[in-house]
Amino acid sequence: MSVKDITVAATGVAQGFAAGARRRIAPVVLGADALVENVRVRLTALGEPARAVIAQVVAEVDGRRVRVQRSAAGVGGAVERAADALRARIAEVSGPWRPRPWPEGPRGLGILRAARLGSGTISRVKAPALVWCSPEAAARTMDAMDYDIHLFVDPATETEAAVYRVGPTGYRLARTVSAGPPTPNRGIPWTLNPGCAPRLTDDAALDRVTRAELPHLFYADPDTGSGRVLYRRLDGDYAVIAAARGTA
Repeated sequence: MSVKDITVAATGVAQGFAAGARRRIAPVVLGADALVENVRVRLTALGEPARAVIAQVVAEVDGRRVRVQRSAAGVGGAVERAADALRARIAEVSGPWRPRPWPEGPRGLGILRAARLGSGTISRVKAPALVWCSPEAAARTMDAMDYDIHLFVDPATETEAAVYRVGPTGYRLARTVSAGPPTPNRGIPWTLNPGCAPRLTDDAALDRVTRAELPHLFYADPDTGSGRVLYRRLDGDYAVIAAARGTA
């Protein structure tokens, strides 16, 4: 691929920064020991006036979708962090999978918290078709996509479950029903939520998250028992992920 094949979209950022972002990301892509395609960069300024910039890169590495997302006070810093993260992510998915270190290095999230962005309300509800997969596969997807939490359907219980990044090991598994440790386990240092996910309304979940200053929460719908995830968006608002009807 060529530099021109890297697409850059900018929101709240001067279009002149797009060319600079393309030039910074291009050496990472073109110098990779893997086939990197469909590279898309998104620059987003948050706050008015802009108090933080998010640089997100989504690409396909040897046919596998990956994403990195970093923030900084300015465009250059955000892109630089994203380029370094993309280089590391390409190396990770190109070789044998290894658990990500815990605790993780900085991703610039402190800048976003300090900026006190957003209204603190639920601004989006998403209902994707959840993937049926092992917790191990869900953890690998979480790592490749730079997520802090990932909702999926656990075949062992045939119900929604979530893997997420938290201490002490960086990999925790929670389910809507009680179940034992995942098997087989190929080297993931799991910790396991011993009980069922709490049954909460979205408003009650939001109250719990904001009071405890949590980045996310896995819980169950009080009426249906289906699993849901509430998480804090980088713009300061919150979003809910729930299974699409008929998928679980």
